[in-house]
Amino acid sequence: MQRLGKNIDGYFGETIDIAAVLMDCVAAAQSHGWAVEEIPAPPKPNLLAFTRHAPVLHSFSDGGSRSTPHTPRIYVSAGIHGDEPAGPLAMRQLLQENQWPPNMAFWLCPCLNPTGFASHRRENDEGTDLNREYLQPKASETVAHITWLRRQPSFDVCLCLHEDWESRGFYVYELNPDNQPSLAEAIVKSVAEVCPIDRSELIEGRPAQHGIIRPNLDPRTRPQWPESFFLLTHKTRLSYTLEAPSDFPLPVRVAALVAAVRGELAAVKKAPAFKSQAPSGS
Repeated sequence: MQRLGKNIDGYFGETIDIAAVLMDCVAAAQSHGWAVEEIPAPPKPNLLAFTRHAPVLHSFSDGGSRSTPHTPRIYVSAGIHGDEPAGPLAMRQLLQENQWPPNMAFWLCPCLNPTGFASHRRENDEGTDLNREYLQPKASETVAHITWLRRQPSFDVCLCLHEDWESRGFYVYELNPDNQPSLAEAIVKSVAEVCPIDRSELIEGRPAQHGIIRPNLDPRTRPQWPESFFLLTHKTRLSYTLEAPSDFPLPVRVAALVAAVRGELAAVKKAPAFKSQAPSGS
């Protein structure tokens, strides 16, 4: 599979009608029983959030009920950069195909930067990179998203869907400060069936192995936070940023992100029961 060679010093690939994509997402979510919430972000368009909770009680013949074991809580976001169309499209496909494991709970944000997609740019319509805003938020989209996140429970795993126009193939960032069993290998294995993996020893200036970057970092030392840093500090102890290669055809990038999400969910399903660990900052 060959790179397109069209993304030089930026993304110059396909664009999408984000309003139409999100309408499809809402329709699919409603038809499959998801709760659909609009997150006010004035003066910007409302953000969307979809939730699906797994059953937490079982009824028994004696008429009583007992709590089930801990239900893994999974968060997935996309569309924080308006020049990365594969994320919202992957969300749409996942919602339409509705193959979510029934014994997990989900929180989805299909597009965190609607005005960026409308103007076909990485930043929002004010020129702000929203994925650098999560320590000292000022943009209305980021403030709204953080306000919504703070109302949610802690998550066992967080996935942030992205693209990289410089990449030679798919790769993943793993933030796993407690050294929990890694899901990264399962993610990469699933993606390798549909998309090349970037097997460079150095990706984005960081050591990588088999398409996996495991940075040793402390968010508190960084002046600008991406969404993943906020999630790691306040909502989870296991975060994955999934990077599809923008210089490959859009259907390949979408397939890569869909496969990555499904690979992660399959790995969670096989792993010992996740125990929710709320970060100290919650």
